Amino acid sequence: MRSATIERNTTETKITVGVSLDGQGHYDIETGVGFFDHMLEQLARHSLIDLKVRAEGDLHIDDHHTVEDVGIALGLALVQALGDYKGIRRYGSCLLPMDEALTRAALDLSRRPFLVWKVGFDADKIGTFDTELIREFFQAFAMNGGITLHVEKLDGANAHHIAESAFKAVARALRDAIEIDPRKSDAVPSTKGVLGA
Repeated sequence: MRSATIERNTTETKITVGVSLDGQGHYDIETGVGFFDHMLEQLARHSLIDLKVRAEGDLHIDDHHTVEDVGIALGLALVQALGDYKGIRRYGSCLLPMDEALTRAALDLSRRPFLVWKVGFDADKIGTFDTELIREFFQAFAMNGGITLHVEKLDGANAHHIAESAFKAVARALRDAIEIDPRKSDAVPSTKGVLGA
C-alpha cells in the first residue's frame, strides 16, 4: 500500500494528514471548517484516495492558515506516499460538469510545481467560507506535492457548484495520474529516468 502520514505543527495550526493512494475513497475529516471538510471529502471520494485529516487552527482569526496548512500537509503526504514514483501514469485530466458549472483540470506529477488558476467567483463567500481560500489550498497542495496543476472554470454561476466542480475535477485527474500503469509498472515515467531532477 502506498501510504503516508504527515504531522505539521506551527504556532497557527496543528495538522495530521494520512493518505492511502490505493484506497477506496474513504474519508475521515475534521478541520473545523465545514465547507472545507465537504470539499476534502469530494477530493477523497473522487480520487479514490483514502484520506484522514485532523486540523486545529486559529479559526478565531479566520480560516486561512488552516486551509493553507492542510494543503501543505496533503501535498507532502502525496509525495511521501508516491515514493520513487515508479509505475505511475503521471498525467491526468478531467472535464467535470456540475449543473451549470464546468471545470477543466489537468495535472502532471512532475515534481516541478506550478499552478495555473483560472477560476473566478462572483461571490466572496460560500456561507462563511472565503472563496479566495480555494486557490490558496490548491497553491499549497501543488507547491508541496510537486504538481504542475492547471484548473480553469469554463462555465458556472453558483459559487458552491464552481468550487465543488474544481475539487472533483482535480480529484479525477489525480486518480488517473497516481494509478499504476500495468504496461510500465517498473519504470519512472520520464525519459530522464527520474522526476524533478
